[in-house]
Amino acid sequence: MKFVDEATIRVSAGDGGNGCVSFRREKYIPKGGPDGGDGGDGGSVWLVADGDLNTLIDFRHTRSFAAERGHNGAGRNCTGRGGADCEIRVPVGTLASDADSGELIGDLTAIGQRLLVARGGFHGLGNTRFKSSTNRAPRQSKPGTPGERRALKLELKVLADVGLLGYPNAGKSTLIRAVSAARPKVADYPFTTLHPNLGVVRIEAHRSFVIADIPGLIEGAADGAGLGIQFLKHLDRTRLLMHLIDVAPLDGTDPAAAAAALVEELHKYSPALARRERWLLLNKVDLLAEDEREAVCASIVERLAWRGPVFRTSAISGAGTEQLCAQVMTRIEQMNAAAEADAEVDGAAERGAQAADGDA
Repeated sequence: MKFVDEATIRVSAGDGGNGCVSFRREKYIPKGGPDGGDGGDGGSVWLVADGDLNTLIDFRHTRSFAAERGHNGAGRNCTGRGGADCEIRVPVGTLASDADSGELIGDLTAIGQRLLVARGGFHGLGNTRFKSSTNRAPRQSKPGTPGERRALKLELKVLADVGLLGYPNAGKSTLIRAVSAARPKVADYPFTTLHPNLGVVRIEAHRSFVIADIPGLIEGAADGAGLGIQFLKHLDRTRLLMHLIDVAPLDGTDPAAAAAALVEELHKYSPALARRERWLLLNKVDLLAEDEREAVCASIVERLAWRGPVFRTSAISGAGTEQLCAQVMTRIEQMNAAAEADAEVDGAAERGAQAADGDA
C-alpha cells in the first residue's frame, strides 16, 4: 500500500431542521392553538483514531464528507429527527488543522480518540415556542442554523518510541528487520526506503517498544534535497533518536564527517529535535578487520566529540543488537516512569489550586 501522510479534505456538518408552523385541528376543539414542533439538530463531523490504519491513502479517492441534515419539525408538537453524525476514521497520530487559517484543531494520539471538526447546525423553533398571553396564534417559526463547513488539512506523524536517523545505506532498514517483524525493502543502492516503516521490538512479555525507520537524509536535506526531509516530521514524536553511522562506506567517504554534516542538517531543520536524546550506533563493524575495528570506532567517537551512549553493531548478522534493544527498553521505561511522576505532581498541584479557589 502506498504511504500517504498528508491530505486535504472538505467536511460539511448538517444544517439544523426548520421549525414548523401548525395549529391544532380536532373536532369539537376550535381554536386549538399552535402545535408546530421544533426541527432536529444537524449531524456533526468527527475524526476517529483507528489503530488499524497507518496511512491517509483513502483520502486520495474520497475528499468530501457530509453529515446528515436535521429533519424539519411537524404538527402535533412533533420534533424533527436529528441528523446522523459523520465519522471519519484516520490513523493514530493524525493532526487536523484548518486548511485556510492554519489553526490547529486537534491531535489524535490514542486509539478510539474522537475529535469534533465541524459542528452540526442548531434546530429551528416551531411556532409553539412563540405563544404567549398576548400572541395566542403565532405564525412565526425559526429556521435551523447552517452547519459548519471547512477545509481540513490532515497530517500524519507516526507514533514511535525510537527513530532511526542516518544517511542512505547506513543500515537502518536492515536493523529494523533484525530486531522486529517489520520487513522493509533492503537493497545495495541508495533510497530503497521511500516511506517510513514501523516495527515493534519485543524484549519479553509485556515489554516492547516501537521503532521507526525513515528515508535516509543527504547533505542539503534541510533545504529540500533528497527524500528524507519530507519525512523528518515523523521523528517529532519519538522520544529517543538512534543515529546510525556506516563505519565502512563503500564509496570511501569519511564516516565522522558525514555524521557531523547530518547533525548540522538536523539543527537546520529543527533545533528542538536536534536537542533530543540521541544515541550513536556504529553499524557494519563486521566489514572492518578485527585488528583495526577498535581504532576506527574510537576515532569516529573522538572526532564527533560524542558524550552519549555508543553501540557497535552489525545489523546484517545481528551482532550487538540484543544488548542495544535491552538498553533501549530500559531507557524507555525510565522515561515512562518520569512522565508518570511528572503527571502526578501536576495533578496534585492542580487539585491544590482548585481547593484553594474553593476555600476563597
